[in-house]
Amino acid sequence: MLHEQIIRNIDATDNGQHVSGSTTTLPAIKPVQLGSIKVPTPVVLSPMAGVTNWPFRVICEEYGPDGLYVAEMITARALVARNPKALRLCEFAPSEKIRSLQLYGVNPSIVEQAARIVVDENMADHVDLNFGCPVPKVTRRGGGSALPWKLDIFQDLIHRVVQVCESANIPVTVKIRVGIDHEHETFLESGRIAQEEGCAAVTLHARTTAEYYGGHSDWSKITQLVEVLDIPVFGNGDIWGAQDALDMVSETGCAGVAIGRGCQGRPWIFSDIKNAFAGNNTRMNLNLGEVCNIILKHAKLLVEFYDGDERMAVHDLRKHIAWYVKGYAVGGNTRRAFMECESIEDLTRVIDGLDPSIQIAATQVDKPRGRVKFAKKVHLPYGWLESRSTTSQMREDLFGNDPMYASY
Repeated sequence: MLHEQIIRNIDATDNGQHVSGSTTTLPAIKPVQLGSIKVPTPVVLSPMAGVTNWPFRVICEEYGPDGLYVAEMITARALVARNPKALRLCEFAPSEKIRSLQLYGVNPSIVEQAARIVVDENMADHVDLNFGCPVPKVTRRGGGSALPWKLDIFQDLIHRVVQVCESANIPVTVKIRVGIDHEHETFLESGRIAQEEGCAAVTLHARTTAEYYGGHSDWSKITQLVEVLDIPVFGNGDIWGAQDALDMVSETGCAGVAIGRGCQGRPWIFSDIKNAFAGNNTRMNLNLGEVCNIILKHAKLLVEFYDGDERMAVHDLRKHIAWYVKGYAVGGNTRRAFMECESIEDLTRVIDGLDPSIQIAATQVDKPRGRVKFAKKVHLPYGWLESRSTTSQMREDLFGNDPMYASY
């Protein structure tokens, strides 16, 4: 198993965020019941486009607790059209304990059809709905984190999916953001609607669309949502290490945590959080050789995912490698060599030239690895903010041109 690597005890250190609430005692952490599904440890791998396919999920789950490891976003239109890429992304490894699948769409009727396919073909045990994506190509069509502003579409979409999934005893959850910006916050209203329509839980990414992935997430918004809902609330945003997870639960009272960018290049964060939630100070401190073993394992799983296409697998792995080696002194030439790899043989050759004993720089422990991005402008459909509901013409314009259909 992956987690049978060298570990050591280290003291949890503050990472410069949310310093006012550093946890010294273990907060109350309990299993979460989502319909018929019991989640023993309330930790979620957040779905991330291009990242959380089953090879990466398997690695995370081997390290982590019995939580939820959610597949990357599936576009409803693409699934209804039987798009090959969409179908590939719906695949789960035999080892995955709970098959969690996230659906995305704008048209309630199309998302309902996609949910029906999931149910009829027994594709998943749990369905999450994406209302948190801030990417312009999604929000400019009214999707993702823009959609909760339109209460009629938001409520209709959730109602239809829950109704379909109830017949198969499949719990439905939603992922939301605080709002489009702080002048157009939607999270409290969205959470109430989700609860009223029968959702089993809500995950709140404590940023607005305008904040994108920049700055610090506002955990006080998670606290506010916890206070008004009866269903479990999972907190998301700025969890880069186990101490952050403890702090979030302690500060907000959330039922559990969702990990997105914090696990990029650090799938072993799930081991650290598992230990932290159990009151254990053991944390993983992998040297470069151990990280490279994970890179090779990840590569081989991706080859299987891509039906033996080694070149496609290694190309997919490149972004992960950039995250894996972040903080290790490997040099620019090595990084470029990794980016030029076309096969596992190429990867092995680069790895063989490295010093496996290199440790991560102390300044990079529990720190972000990807770029911190701010949205310069929120892209929305024309006139989107003028009303909380849609006209028949607006629905025709939106539903006739759902994003990511032709090209997926």
